[in-house]
Amino acid sequence: MVRTEPIIAVKDVQKSSKFYQKLFNCKSEHGGETFEILTSENVVILCLHQWGDHEHPTMLNPEKEVGNGLILFFRVDNLTEIFQNAEKLNAYIEKEIHYNENSLKSQFILRDLDKYYLIISE
Repeated sequence: MVRTEPIIAVKDVQKSSKFYQKLFNCKSEHGGETFEILTSENVVILCLHQWGDHEHPTMLNPEKEVGNGLILFFRVDNLTEIFQNAEKLNAYIEKEIHYNENSLKSQFILRDLDKYYLIISE
């Protein structure tokens, strides 16, 4: 079995944690100012890491282009609810719910607090 647990560098771990918890109705499994683990149904969906801590080479400089070459793609069972959560958070929604002819699924696209590109798909 192979499972990915993506880690993204963020400016404020606690604010980003709250954003994602409200967006996905997920929960904190770690908490703190430098690292967070977010889960849904006991599965890690995302980890948050403070920029510059622990000297990871790809997480040292927040001034470089954030997220170039990266899409955070989430499959959800409750697309409309997640979209409504994004609206309540005043998230920057790049594209509202629409049908993607490539995936044959409905989805929407937004940016998180650190401008990471998120695709939320059914």
